[in-house]
Amino acid sequence: MIFSFFPSLRSPANRRGMYQISARGARAPVETAWDALAWADPSPAGAVDAKEDGRSVWRLDAFAETHEEAEACVSIIEDVAPELTARIEEVIDRDWVTLSLEGLPPVEAGPFIVAGSHALTRQSPGRISVLIEAGPAFGTGHHGTTLGCLIALDEVRRNRPIGKVLDLGTGSGVLAIAAMKAGATSAIGTDIDLDSVLVANENAQKNNVTGFTAMHVTGANTPRIRRSAPYDTVFANILMRPLIGLAPDIAALTAPGGTIILSGLLHHQAPPVRNAFAARGLDFQKRIREDGWSTLVFQKPAG
Repeated sequence: MIFSFFPSLRSPANRRGMYQISARGARAPVETAWDALAWADPSPAGAVDAKEDGRSVWRLDAFAETHEEAEACVSIIEDVAPELTARIEEVIDRDWVTLSLEGLPPVEAGPFIVAGSHALTRQSPGRISVLIEAGPAFGTGHHGTTLGCLIALDEVRRNRPIGKVLDLGTGSGVLAIAAMKAGATSAIGTDIDLDSVLVANENAQKNNVTGFTAMHVTGANTPRIRRSAPYDTVFANILMRPLIGLAPDIAALTAPGGTIILSGLLHHQAPPVRNAFAARGLDFQKRIREDGWSTLVFQKPAG
């Protein structure tokens, strides 16, 4: 099972106590519960994910550090989606972060292969390989949002130079690193979580990538980001509300003719984000659907 890391979860990789909260049901109540857990402030869930788990059946999984927080997750789920029955399971004596990748096959998106060292060494030469080990930062390539962004990146590289990259919410740095390996000239990554910034910079070194720097900043309108603008390719794999709020800054930071790749969206969340970016004069190109998630691709008019 693959799950998403959120900034509230700063557990080390060798944490040995954790509670998993799971519920299965129709798509609508599962998405409603996902929204409620993701946007609770503060959220009792350190990580939460929703995905299809069979025909017409979806599954919600959340992780909490204490039993009290797990019970709070159940209360939220059953309050907003009474059709669901949430169950708590204690996960003990496991390196649960590493297990999230152990034994998983490499993820392939066009020419890109994303995997940990346990699988990457077995791959054929001639592919663009990105080494991402398990760790407390979002972005292993297995999640539908990251996969959608990689598919969009492949389309960019086949049509024009990737150029200068901005990766907002860089997480593990997987997208920026993949872009650099595919020919980008430079990349800046940002994240509100300091742990993710450290991991992203470490991953760049492990992949022998230079020209990429991850920074611990909030938002997109900071002096360092503005000084390096405009950007030819912009990623923002975060959440719906921050994406809508960042639309003006992203539009301003993108070079004429540049590509904007947005994700972190459940399917029903895509329309308001599309409207927010279209209102900034950006041309909608396509929508990529992967594993219950949507990735939106825009282009800034050339002139």
